[in-house]
Amino acid sequence: MEDYGRFLALLVSALLVGFVSVVFSLVWVFHYREGLSWDGGPREFNWHPVLIITGFVFIQGIALIVYRLPWTWKCSKLLMKFIHAGLNTIAMILAIVSMVAVFEYHNARNIPNMYSLHSWIGLTAVIFYSLQLFLGFAVFLLPFAPVPLRAALMPIHVYSGLTIFATVIATALMGITEKLIFSLKTPPYSASPPEATFVNCLGLLLIIFGALILWMASRPHWKRPPEENAKILRPIGGTPEGTEAESTMTDGSSGDKSDLRNNSEAARKQNLKLDEACQRSTM
Repeated sequence: MEDYGRFLALLVSALLVGFVSVVFSLVWVFHYREGLSWDGGPREFNWHPVLIITGFVFIQGIALIVYRLPWTWKCSKLLMKFIHAGLNTIAMILAIVSMVAVFEYHNARNIPNMYSLHSWIGLTAVIFYSLQLFLGFAVFLLPFAPVPLRAALMPIHVYSGLTIFATVIATALMGITEKLIFSLKTPPYSASPPEATFVNCLGLLLIIFGALILWMASRPHWKRPPEENAKILRPIGGTPEGTEAESTMTDGSSGDKSDLRNNSEAARKQNLKLDEACQRSTM
């Protein structure tokens, strides 16, 4: 890997900042906001920032760069797809639970739902994230989509993922600011009480974490080597190039050998086509 030391430094920094952000969210709700519960009260609402920061920000950020960890390049691409999909699934579940907590709190207190820009963008991000996850499963994880379709959708999938992540960061900043404005009365938010200063620092941590993740996910020289893709992207029922195909050809006729070579060559060209698409994308 080019600039391995720099990548490692950025990775450690991102993990540290992300972890500290989660700790800050817990300190906020336990020290300043009465803790956590599921009773329809303010403590149920507190699940919202904790789960959003933990799942929709931190875990989603790790999912974005999991392909770029160089020590995973010896693992099969299929395994890394499952890990990528699993992390995103966890992030989505936590985001949905956090939304339920907000709606239940609002309904119990007769507070209107979906009136702020924060709520509009937040719900939109959750919907598009769910669609992104579903299409990722259907097109890239399950072995039924044709390779040309995967190659065509890969740049869109990558761009959508980065856009959704950046949108989530922005929405989280809007949300914590909105919460402080509504909650801090004596003294008000404008007086910069300790809680306001503490949560503003949390916002800065979220920005730094988002910037580090987006930088690592968008550097083309830190991609997983494309030749690894060819090991798992082959037609259903096909054989890896140079293994079972060669052993099968030893006892077959010359016509069978030619057919197997042609099939292997076609699969190789399809894999290369997808690799080229991946090279144009940021993952």
